[in-house]
Amino acid sequence: MELILVRHGEPLWVVDGRNRNDPELTERGRAQAERIAARIADPDQEPADGPVDLLLVSPARRAQETCAPIAAATGLEPVTHPWLVEMGMPDAWDDQPIEVVEAAFAEQRTKPRMEWWDGLPGAETMQDFHDRVSRGLDAALAEVGVTATGEHALWDVADDAPGRIVTVAHGGTNSTLVAHLLGVEKEPWDWYRFVMGHASVAVLRTQPLAGAHIWSLCALGDATHLDRADRTA
Repeated sequence: MELILVRHGEPLWVVDGRNRNDPELTERGRAQAERIAARIADPDQEPADGPVDLLLVSPARRAQETCAPIAAATGLEPVTHPWLVEMGMPDAWDDQPIEVVEAAFAEQRTKPRMEWWDGLPGAETMQDFHDRVSRGLDAALAEVGVTATGEHALWDVADDAPGRIVTVAHGGTNSTLVAHLLGVEKEPWDWYRFVMGHASVAVLRTQPLAGAHIWSLCALGDATHLDRADRTA
């Protein structure tokens, strides 16, 4: 079984100097989305191991716009899952001067590890974010016959489980998914450990071991479908 994690294309975070909590894609972001769609649909390009069986997407606008050309290229109807959305930011940030948001992130970086778990003031806590994403993934996989065995990082995979699943989400969400599937200890800054640029992919595949299966990380932040000048973080 193969799980392909796609990060959304470049978003238009700032308009007239003001932050936007749910932005659309930039023109370059839309072009990035077309390129990742072509890659996923092309059987001669990696990652490729048969047709895509399921297409899951975050409800955020930037993820939906990235998913649209993938859906068109694969002929699949995407399924929107709220648990895939990026960690919730303060509602008060919408339409705030971008300097306010940048200052808050800069202050967060200087805090000790335990305070990171509290998240930003007015935002979803990092603990709640990790729990939401991990539980959502477990439930989604269980629906298709993939369940945790109860032993650390071991999974049962049903014979009729889908061969390929694509999710379109976010840097924070995808990093949490990678950490959870690999069974590594979670951190409140996983997106700094498992880095993915815009419209890049991570690929995980199940491997039979110890009477069950593990998830192997086969690619992370792969953007070879994009010209270097079109790669953004």
